[in-house]
Amino acid sequence: MRNFLQGIVISLVLLTLCGLGCDVRMKREERAKIEKPTTVSRQWGNAPDFTLSDLDGESLTLSEFRGKVIILNFWATWCPPCRREIPDFIDLYRSYKDKGLIILGINLDAGDIRSVKRFSEEYGINYPVVIGNDSVTQDYGGIRAIPTTFIIDKKGDIREKYIGYQSRATFEKAVKNLLEIP
Repeated sequence: MRNFLQGIVISLVLLTLCGLGCDVRMKREERAKIEKPTTVSRQWGNAPDFTLSDLDGESLTLSEFRGKVIILNFWATWCPPCRREIPDFIDLYRSYKDKGLIILGINLDAGDIRSVKRFSEEYGINYPVVIGNDSVTQDYGGIRAIPTTFIIDKKGDIREKYIGYQSRATFEKAVKNLLEIP
């Protein structure tokens, strides 16, 4: 009976730890299928600048959002904690986009962009989503677990980094502070 209970406790601990973030290691050949845009060299703040394709194939460069507070979220459609954060991001973007917030989702799915677009439409994602690559994940410290989210200030400096699921209140507090909203 004691071994049985120990097994249950260990299983619960492992499940809890796995729920904090999803492992995001991907085969190099899978990443190569979606890696065509490259990191750009313009300097701004300490947040690595990049240009990636959005879900419509248009290029999006991070530094285009200079002067805004940026929530930069690395995520995937198959990641339960990522899915859990999306409704909060949708609400935050709706509430603060006119006050200077941009949320940018960097999708790390390996595969068909159309499925990511379909997922984004089904979830009602109202902020830009781009397709990530090895270069941008390495530039941001080697993303090993998702969701991983960075808060970037108006000057392009990384102010916060969160690994694993975070509540809306956590992101809202950081955003309000940087937007100087009481």
